[in-house]
Amino acid sequence: MAKRRVMLTFPTELLVEPVTYNLGQQFNLVTNIRRGEVTEDRGWLVLELEGKDEDIEDGITWAISKGVRVDPVSDEMAGI
Repeated sequence: MAKRRVMLTFPTELLVEPVTYNLGQQFNLVTNIRRGEVTEDRGWLVLELEGKDEDIEDGITWAISKGVRVDPVSDEMAGI
């Protein structure tokens, strides 16, 4: 199984949506929250995704299509 760390930045309207849960359920991924912050008007997560490469890619593409900004994260940035 592949692993990838990404930073998800959420627009205000998606803060109440279960994006992380849906990534795991819809794309058969293990999601591990490494860091994050959510306020009333913004939010971000450093998320480790584990699964098949194609499932990770499909999940990232889906998140972007929902309006989530997705950026790659190095181990140092993840706080690991």
